[in-house]
Amino acid sequence: MSYTLFISDLHLDPVRPEHLTGLKTLLETHAGKADALYVLGDLFEAWIGDDDDTPFNQEAIAAFRRFSDSGSQLYFMHGNRDFLLGQDFADACGGTLLDEGTVVDLYGTPALLMHGDSLCTLDTEYQQFRAMARSPQWQQGMLSQPLEQRRMIAQGMRMKSQGNNANKAENIMDVTPEEVVKEMDAAGVKHLIHGHTHRPNVHDVDLPDGQGKRWVLGDWGKLGWQIVADSERGLRLESFEINE
Repeated sequence: MSYTLFISDLHLDPVRPEHLTGLKTLLETHAGKADALYVLGDLFEAWIGDDDDTPFNQEAIAAFRRFSDSGSQLYFMHGNRDFLLGQDFADACGGTLLDEGTVVDLYGTPALLMHGDSLCTLDTEYQQFRAMARSPQWQQGMLSQPLEQRRMIAQGMRMKSQGNNANKAENIMDVTPEEVVKEMDAAGVKHLIHGHTHRPNVHDVDLPDGQGKRWVLGDWGKLGWQIVADSERGLRLESFEINE
């Protein structure tokens, strides 16, 4: 049976090695069996450039390479933590970088793929940062800094983000329903798959031309999350235990 996998928000970090172990298990289990794996952003807690060749990063890249060498396709989308992932990383993994808002055909069902942060339009402060951080000029300036300087900058950004989020209302940090409808309608799809919000669920969406569904991946903690799409049963959201 043909099937495709989706994951996001692993937030891989050396302080949580069990998540990398969980990823390696998932890749080994499905290598050469799954048609494709889509990683929809925030694969890493922070990615400061493709030249950051720490053993932890190299271990993740090697695991992805074994998966893609098996014949399964591999795709990456930027998140709000790893927007500096570049072509060198994708090439080393044997994968392909996708633009936000890519539409894929899942065995006859078109689906819109997003990380999900652009849907949180009520968080105006974050959207301003997002526009800046996704600009080529800002990224070029960041990548021109020495690695150690980038590590310090990334740590400061994470601490500021955690402090800001602690003081934000719940609805501000979730997707804006009107933006969801707008994006799905513009793409001409009935299914949207995204992560970012750390609120795994399947939501009904009232579209201008009928009913749709929004599939939300969870972040990896004690549980890992995946969406499976296959040629017989369609889409389903699943969780699995991460062994510490």
